[in-house]
Amino acid sequence: MQVQTKHYPKNCLLTVMDRYSAVVRNMEQVVMLPSFLRDMQLNGQGQQAQDGALDLYNCFTMLKTIRVDVDYGLLPREDWWSKVAGARAHEAEHEAAETEEDKEERVLGQLDLEAQFHLHFSSLHHILTHLTLKAEEVTRKYQEILGQAM
Repeated sequence: MQVQTKHYPKNCLLTVMDRYSAVVRNMEQVVMLPSFLRDMQLNGQGQQAQDGALDLYNCFTMLKTIRVDVDYGLLPREDWWSKVAGARAHEAEHEAAETEEDKEERVLGQLDLEAQFHLHFSSLHHILTHLTLKAEEVTRKYQEILGQAM
């Protein structure tokens, strides 16, 4: 399937966001049986996923979840924090995350707003580009798996 995107300047964040959404939608249309992706490693040729490694199925679900945020916006901050806190296994991990966040806020507070903007903008641009490549890879791997299964 060919990915259709709107025409924005090449390095525009909107271009990257549209491309990501289109590639993930294509992935969702191609991957008809996501369960085939379980226990398959993202970077291996048909190898089983190692403990703690992100398998194709988890990558597939992560990419879909992020697409919803890209398309519809973020959850309100309180809802996001409750979701994050609910997903944590231990209270100690939560306290460690708060400490790291406090350190990050202190560092970012020292930068001026323009520098903060450029830092986050370039990071978001890089991450969305990387996730787009991951979505294309999941789609390609799924097609390879189906080709081997037949």
